[in-house]
Amino acid sequence: MGYKMNIKVRFLDISNEPTALINPKDSVKIGGKDNDRVRIDGKRSTTALLNVSDFVNPGEAILSADMKDKLGASDGDELNVVYASSPESVRSIRKKMDNEKLSKEEISGIVQDIVDNRLSRIEISAWLTALHINGMDIEEIAAFTVAMVDTGDRVEFDRSPVYDFHSLGGVPGNKITPIVVSIVAAAGLMLPKTSTRAISSACGTSDFVETFCEVEMDADTLKRISEKVGGVLAWGGAMNLAPVDDLVIKVEHPLGINPRAQMLASILSKKLAIGATHLVVDIPTGSGTKVPTIEVAKAYARDFMDLGEKLNIHIECAITYADQPVGSAIGPKLEARECIRILEGDKHPASVVEKACDIAGMILEMGGIINGGDKARELLASGAAMTKFREIVEAQKGNYDLKSSDLVPGEFVAEITSVKSGYVHSISNKDLVSIAKAAGAPSDKGAGILLHKKKGQREEKGEALFDIYSDNKAKLDRAKELAATYKPYDIEGMLLKRIAAPRTR
Repeated sequence: MGYKMNIKVRFLDISNEPTALINPKDSVKIGGKDNDRVRIDGKRSTTALLNVSDFVNPGEAILSADMKDKLGASDGDELNVVYASSPESVRSIRKKMDNEKLSKEEISGIVQDIVDNRLSRIEISAWLTALHINGMDIEEIAAFTVAMVDTGDRVEFDRSPVYDFHSLGGVPGNKITPIVVSIVAAAGLMLPKTSTRAISSACGTSDFVETFCEVEMDADTLKRISEKVGGVLAWGGAMNLAPVDDLVIKVEHPLGINPRAQMLASILSKKLAIGATHLVVDIPTGSGTKVPTIEVAKAYARDFMDLGEKLNIHIECAITYADQPVGSAIGPKLEARECIRILEGDKHPASVVEKACDIAGMILEMGGIINGGDKARELLASGAAMTKFREIVEAQKGNYDLKSSDLVPGEFVAEITSVKSGYVHSISNKDLVSIAKAAGAPSDKGAGILLHKKKGQREEKGEALFDIYSDNKAKLDRAKELAATYKPYDIEGMLLKRIAAPRTR
């Protein structure tokens, strides 16, 4: 431990990670230099990265604003500052960079140091990059998962078993969650579903569910509603479930990587934290998704099921079609409206009905109900799922008498038409997501896209391909420009190419 000195502090928004800005003379006194660590002691203690600057007077320090609550301090307080050595987990990260296997203790140390802000963003980036390049075996991922769970709270249900499902995402319009939860709960099973908001997509499950009921709740509320009604549609970010995951996502997103080990541990840590005993994993597979081929999907399925054995969760996987959006709607209110229409009895879009009932059927069969898919369709067709859905919505402070017509999309609309006749050969999920986001989704709840044509359908020149909705005229114009640039639909005739024999004289 180095020399300890008292220093007067001010808090400013200078960095998105814990940072202490001090004068060069003071840095010499404590024996530190740029990017070293210092420990700061107030009512509580925390670690920060040291930045050295003449901008700060001797005897003073500027601390990043997020440290104020951590330290329990205010501007003008005198705090102790002392040099702190790098945590042991830095050595463990280097081991993984060298493609060595890590022990449970080493993995736990890395996770705990991320939570405690003892690792810089550069070091967390190095950790994620090492995972991206070298990966982890099943034992390491299982240890990683448990370590992530141990950083937060666990929900202890009085009911058992606890069913859950998760989709790997990557396909727009995947609005099946409320339908699946309602069917499963209507069958008498319990499914406490926590979901995410959009990170890079046009709409996450919680983004559209919050258009008709509250999704932010604590763990006690999630437990109470689930045990009473049989299901819940909650935003996981409002609870302290595996909180290290949220810290890591903030670092990995700008890097543009999603290491397999991190993704598996991230998903299963949230499931373990809510006490899931049975889990169905939806693996959307197709061009432009996270899982481009059946072979890659099967590898993911094997990993999930192997991890399930290690973590004592019964896991089954569904490899689903994802070469185009699920259903016709993309964007919060549009997806909510389409989802509720199906619960009301609409049989279209058939892709949403089929996928929701197939996933729900798998869960029902896990619960001992034979011919689960048929039973799921029966519960949907009879209105039992809609009744259960209304109970869930009411428990989450929504309107029990909610109707699909209550969800009205943005007032500004643009129709995008085809420039030629033919058949829809392909649809770019990625381009549609970009257009929907340009229109304002998911933050603008009325923004999004409504598709009129899907793959294989006939399209005439001048006929509508899709509509863009927006809450804002300027955003609609930007989305229209993007649609003209990207051209997300590929229209081809039945004759793709003519090959003729060479002419002879």
